[in-house]
Amino acid sequence: MSNCRRRARWHGWRQTVISLLLLLPACVLGHDVDVTGVARVLLDQTSEQEFSLSIVDQQVPPLFNIERILPERCAGLPPGGYSYRFSCNPTLNIDDHLYFPWSLEGVVVVARWQDGTDISGFFPGDGSIISVPMSDLQAGAGSLLSLATRYSILGAEHILFGIDHLLFVLGLLLLQRNAWKLIQTITAFTIAHSITLAFAVLEIFPLPNAPVEVLIALSIALLAREILMGQRGQFSLAHQWPWAVAFVFGLFHGFGFAGALGELGLSPNDVPLALLFFNLGVEAGQVAFIGLLLAIQFLLQRWAQDIVPVVQRGLAYGLGGIATFWFLQRLPALLPA
Repeated sequence: MSNCRRRARWHGWRQTVISLLLLLPACVLGHDVDVTGVARVLLDQTSEQEFSLSIVDQQVPPLFNIERILPERCAGLPPGGYSYRFSCNPTLNIDDHLYFPWSLEGVVVVARWQDGTDISGFFPGDGSIISVPMSDLQAGAGSLLSLATRYSILGAEHILFGIDHLLFVLGLLLLQRNAWKLIQTITAFTIAHSITLAFAVLEIFPLPNAPVEVLIALSIALLAREILMGQRGQFSLAHQWPWAVAFVFGLFHGFGFAGALGELGLSPNDVPLALLFFNLGVEAGQVAFIGLLLAIQFLLQRWAQDIVPVVQRGLAYGLGGIATFWFLQRLPALLPA
């Protein structure tokens, strides 16, 4: 993303529109967090001082010489079936860390303690190593704060790096210029994707990922069409009732959001709070993006009002072109293998 930002320096408002339309396809990385880059690990306490470590994903590099990821007082034991085993004397405590030598996005660790408690957490990587503090996998206030922080950040990253969700929000701003209707529209979108995000993660009403991705792309293409029609003075129900359009399409976007959280392999006890904080992070990222767009719009109207229609028309065509490309690209996933 940094390369895209460096190339997208503005040398003039007209060049800005052209640069944006050219750069967006190059920056399109899909809306979901790269779930294949998140390893899932089970940490089981088998006795007071003995533990087993199981890696769920086969594509994750194996752990050669397990002692290097453990505290110094811990030692490896003969491996069990599909798991690494180790002992610690004294046992693991809140001051300990596990260090996984993986260049991945992060790791979700589900700790299943001897007392019957299950606690999970997401731990991001720095490109070469992933640090897992035991304090975040123990019951108590510290683990709640850690869970809130991690999943709020994960939700914010999901919306801010989810290009298709951001483009849909941009389309809603271009569709509606009335402040009150804009508030209603964004609120309807938020309520809708919050509902389906919860339904999908809690497995009340899950949907396969492929049709959701196709419908999300289609929603942006249809929204771009309505924007262009409105700019030509041809208004439809989408302009009269934008909140209804935002709500219907927001349902599909909620299922898309669920892909980042629902596939991480959280323990059942952590799902409700992780869902809450993930959703709050999504909303915080969405508000930040809307605030940035409104600030840019204010500056354009104040200092370059004559080119505002050109910018809006260029963005609408850009939305439509990118969404159509996504739609055609994702459509084959619906065909039987």
